[in-house]
Amino acid sequence: MNPRRRAERRKTHQMKITSMTTHQVPPRWLFLKIETDEGVVGWGEPVLEGRADAVAATVAELSDYLIGQDPTRIEDIWTVLYRGGFYRGGGIHMSALAGIDQALWDIRGKSLGLPVHELLGGRVRDRIKVYSWIGGDRPAETARAAREVVDRGFTAVKMNGTEELQYLDSWAKVDQCVANVAAVREEVGPDIGIGVDFHGRVHRPMAKVLLRELEPYRLMFVEEPVLSEHLDGVADVLRNSPIPIALGERLYSRWDFKSVLASGAVDVVQPDASHCGGITEARKIAHMAEAHDVALALHCPLGPIALASCLQIDAGCYNAVIQEQSLGIHYNTSNDLLDYLVDPSVFRYDDGQVAIPTGPGLGIEINEEYVVERAAEGHRWRNPVWRHADGSVAEW
Repeated sequence: MNPRRRAERRKTHQMKITSMTTHQVPPRWLFLKIETDEGVVGWGEPVLEGRADAVAATVAELSDYLIGQDPTRIEDIWTVLYRGGFYRGGGIHMSALAGIDQALWDIRGKSLGLPVHELLGGRVRDRIKVYSWIGGDRPAETARAAREVVDRGFTAVKMNGTEELQYLDSWAKVDQCVANVAAVREEVGPDIGIGVDFHGRVHRPMAKVLLRELEPYRLMFVEEPVLSEHLDGVADVLRNSPIPIALGERLYSRWDFKSVLASGAVDVVQPDASHCGGITEARKIAHMAEAHDVALALHCPLGPIALASCLQIDAGCYNAVIQEQSLGIHYNTSNDLLDYLVDPSVFRYDDGQVAIPTGPGLGIEINEEYVVERAAEGHRWRNPVWRHADGSVAEW
């Protein structure tokens, strides 16, 4: 049914959600399909890495309210799914809500024949800079990996900075981190952006040391220098560091970001549109950040639906500066970013940037037959558990 006929039908008929189906697919993703009585289908990616089963169960619980609802009332549905439960927030609930929200925007755009960003006020950009991961959980040979991705056209890279670190650790580990970063900078030259992810592995005492030692390497940003819950303890250090500070992938709502932005210690916020309540909430966080003159770099080491959702947000957010994407990331062992798309060229990478998809809805077409095939294998991805030499648990 074309958009005009749908509009005519809606004068006498209200579209309704008829079914919701989740598909757990390799390498570590969860896809959601929402169907309607008008035949319009929306896709979302409601996943919290390592907790896919729990998120799928939460989606199923929320479906008790959603079946029979009008999918075009996105803000009202978001509000009910968030405020309608006495207990709210956190990674699992907000990730389930995120994937639902993405699918609802996909339905709305498809029903009108427009990309989501056109429904949100239109584009302020046609494309956005992206970066590529070069270092796994154990940083090594990062210079070689950096050269490979730069040769493929990327103009920015991100690497893990350290392995596990104790509250007070050795200068040998500090020197190793600095050597890894120095090797990448020497390999790619002065004009390639380098993000160094501390991954929340670093506690306050060592974060102060590492930030100082990394100053000469002109970094694009340092990510999660400490866990967000410890931000207040190093706010002065972060505010005074010449290195831009980025964090936010483990924050799940605008209320989580409120004190972070008020602290003045963060230069780049990194909400994840598959963890923080979807397109609806990520845009609100982005606009809060803009009011504090803070940049937006959406977190997205996930699948194609998550990336498409991020790009629809990036299209209309003035403070969006760079987009994470998972093509070739070390987690993607059995399947990669483009495998589940009918037309992989919708993500057009050129000169270190990716074009904003302009098709209806999220702008992508999911290969449902292949999704069902791979869901038969599924996954049980879990992050590793690390321990220090003394046997105590280390932050991963």
